[in-house]
Parts: sequence; C-alpha cells; structure tokens
Amino acid sequence: MKSSLYTRTGDDGTTSLVGGARAKKNSPRLEAYGTIDELSSYLGAIASDIRADNELQGQVKEIQNELFNIGAYLATQPAMGERPACKSLTEEKMNQLEGWIDALDEQTPKINAFVLPGGSELASKAHLARVVCRRAERRIIDLSDVEYVDPQVTAYINRLSDYLFIAARYINFMRGVNEVVWHQG
Repeated sequence: MKSSLYTRTGDDGTTSLVGGARAKKNSPRLEAYGTIDELSSYLGAIASDIRADNELQGQVKEIQNELFNIGAYLATQPAMGERPACKSLTEEKMNQLEGWIDALDEQTPKINAFVLPGGSELASKAHLARVVCRRAERRIIDLSDVEYVDPQVTAYINRLSDYLFIAARYINFMRGVNEVVWHQG
C-alpha cells in the first residue's frame, strides 16, 4: 500500500524538526533551512543545464550534497546549552570550495567594474543562486541571533556566494558573452 504524501500535521502552520520537536513554519530555524533548500533547487537548475560543463556540474552537485547536510543540521534544534558542530563542514570542505573559487578566478579575466547579474542564461541562473545564497546567509544569521549556529555554517554559505559570483563570470567568459557592468549616472 502506498503511503500518503500528505499528513495534515502541518495544517496548523507547524512542522516537525529532526528529533520530533514541532516548530512554526515561519520560525527563524525554518526560514534558515527552507532558504537552504531553495538555494539547492536553484543549484539543481544549474547542474541540470546541458550548457554547464562537467567540472561545474560536478562541483554544483557536491555543493548540493553539502547543503543537504547543512539543512539537516539547521533542522535539528540543539538541546538547551548545547553548541553542536555541523560535522560535515570540515576544514577540507572549506578548502575545497576556496580552491574551486581560485581555479575559476584564474581562468576568468580581471574586471575593474561592478558586474550586474546577467550575460548568458546559465550565468543568470548562477546569479539567481547567488542572491538566494545571500538571503540564506541572512536567515542563518537571524537564527544565530536567537539560538546557537555553528559559525562554520555561516562561513561556508558566505564563501558559497563568492563561488556563485565567480561561477557566473566563468560561465559568461567560457561562452564568449560579455559581462554586464554597471555604469554610474
């Protein structure tokens, strides 16, 4: 017998966290991990785009996996007084992300202007993911104002927005599409 996709337990505006505790769907915790889920969905649009090269697709899929880990961490309310670490966010993970940023940056010409979101369609998807990433960072900071959040989570998400910025620039460059730059005035 097929299980039901709906439980009706959330009809009152609450949902279950990892471990069974209930939380309001608009709580800082739900806003934080919900925005991480939204970010992962935008990344899925990049990874599934046939115009993305294999290296970029592989990186984005690894990032999506890490975002799932972060989402699970954020969906778990720590016991009073506990300061749990997000165990998946190791120094190696951060170094990997920074290495990808450096590698893409080395392949992309330097620019002395503010880049506006745009260029190719695939680069625009990366820019959309970047702004959702920044919102996720703000939601995580909101949560950390009321409950403990491992600072590595915020650091990773901050670095991820840098990755998405240079990924957009890299995509435009590889496709021969000029950057859209800001012109003051």
